[in-house]
Amino acid sequence: MNPKFNEIRKKVKAGERISAADGEFLFRDDVDLHAVGELADLVRRRKNGDVVYYNVNAHLNPTNICIYHCALCAYSRDADDPRAFVLGDEEILAQGRQAAEGGCTELHVVGGIHPEKPFDWYLDIVRQLHEAFPRLHLKAWTATEIAWFAQTAKRSVRVILQDLVRAGLGSLPGGGAEIFDPQIRNEICPRKADARNWLGVHRVAHQMGLRSNATMLYGHLENADHRIDHLIQLRLLQDITGGFQTFIPLSFHPHNTRLSWLSKPSAELDLRTMAVSRLMLDNFDHVKAYWISLGPGTAQTALGYGADDLDGTVGHELIHHGAGAQAPQSLSIEELQAMIRETGRQPVERDTLYHRVRRDGAQWEVEQP
Repeated sequence: MNPKFNEIRKKVKAGERISAADGEFLFRDDVDLHAVGELADLVRRRKNGDVVYYNVNAHLNPTNICIYHCALCAYSRDADDPRAFVLGDEEILAQGRQAAEGGCTELHVVGGIHPEKPFDWYLDIVRQLHEAFPRLHLKAWTATEIAWFAQTAKRSVRVILQDLVRAGLGSLPGGGAEIFDPQIRNEICPRKADARNWLGVHRVAHQMGLRSNATMLYGHLENADHRIDHLIQLRLLQDITGGFQTFIPLSFHPHNTRLSWLSKPSAELDLRTMAVSRLMLDNFDHVKAYWISLGPGTAQTALGYGADDLDGTVGHELIHHGAGAQAPQSLSIEELQAMIRETGRQPVERDTLYHRVRRDGAQWEVEQP
């Protein structure tokens, strides 16, 4: 085994933090993928034993009209595009009702940044859903959207978040992070909130006691050092706030984007990114194998490469499927449990905040710690 790898392995086994240079080394093609996976699996076992989490959730995308037109996106549309949509109140509440009656514990709400919709429109979506379905945890609006609300409403991020919490917001999703490197970001999403603003929104949310997730989009124009820089910036903020719950590496889907000339990331890169992320983010409790992005097969394999969470049942997912994701639109509880058990792990249903859930069909209760 390479002496450098042996040095990294000693650090990991001793519970020591690995460096940016270590992370870049682990991304090298000539470093054995399975050996990296074994190290990541060691960290996963220390943190979560043989448990793999899943949740019963649904996605709600209120509009695909968006001002940004990012090169990486197959979802956004102009208002005059025949494929553009804006859901009305009845449609939004119907999707909320379907989620609640189906036993979901979480509704994941993200969408386009509509040029003509004020912050109050987005705020009312949260308020209406919370008033109608108070047991649904609303994980809503990415940091990109929050930053836009603050800019257009001429209020601070803190005030925007306070308004959303009063309306029923439960936590923040991790989307919009993409890759923090400014050069790459300028090529793939030049108008979107930059790394400073994305991290700033999450910092304020954590200071307020809100929990959030973090993501990284990989497999496009970035390389290993950009990925490691991204992970280091997340690790630094987590050192300060401790507010991130889960990290989700997102595999780029180029179909129907302006980067469609790129190939989809290989399963090897998917697994290596999962493993290196688990090793770098020593202060994150959870790393998720998002099966919508990876596909169920690779996501299941990723449970041996550091992941301890498969996300959930989903349903109504439009963003990754619009870019060519071949995964099903949803998976049943039984399918998720079977995927986990096939790896020799114990499936545990969680809510958004990682409380265990007891379930009898669509009826559920959160277990008290």
